[in-house]
Amino acid sequence: MRQTGPHCHCLLYPLNSPKIVTESRMRHEKKRWPRTKEKDETMNPKIVIRNETPDDVGAIRDVTVAAFKTLEISQHTEQFIVEALRAAKDLTLSLVAEMDCRVVGHIAFSPVTISDGTPNWYGLGPVSVLPEYQRKGIGTALIEEGLSRLKDLNARGCCLVGHPEYYRKFGFKNPSGLMHEGVPPEVFFALSFDGHIPQGTVTFHEAFKADGQREGGGDVLQRA
Repeated sequence: MRQTGPHCHCLLYPLNSPKIVTESRMRHEKKRWPRTKEKDETMNPKIVIRNETPDDVGAIRDVTVAAFKTLEISQHTEQFIVEALRAAKDLTLSLVAEMDCRVVGHIAFSPVTISDGTPNWYGLGPVSVLPEYQRKGIGTALIEEGLSRLKDLNARGCCLVGHPEYYRKFGFKNPSGLMHEGVPPEVFFALSFDGHIPQGTVTFHEAFKADGQREGGGDVLQRA
């Protein structure tokens, strides 16, 4: 169920700017203010959000390792999770953030299982940004683009374990009646795309146990 094509639904935005410019907006802006080569050469660097390609695998690993290296609550196995998901062909979405032909961020989405049988729900994470590029909106852009693409895949919802405050701005909430075993409810979040919150227990992909990751996984998913 993994998407292919490195430049599908590209998303661009200037560094240090909260404004996100999608492809459709870019087309609109070009009609209003046609770009010239001179203007392009002097404008701020842009971040491109795109699907991973085989050439990105090493860079994704490096970004993930660097992003979680100093995070004390991490078991530093996030890179193995991504690789295990890829090997299992269950890396539903794998997006990179690229600037000046350098991969500076990455996000993964993979299927989850819910005990009540609700299908088409996905787990978010890991999401990683190189330390020197953190707090510039790159993690936000990766998450927003990833959620948009999940909706395009007819996903019914997305869940994660993460910071109690960070993910609320994307619409995630602590769900009533839906849980992840062994995880405090205040750090487990769900976002329904169809208005229905499943009832039961969420199990993340087996890849989250890769190389020492705690059983059930999903508890160290964001370093952006």
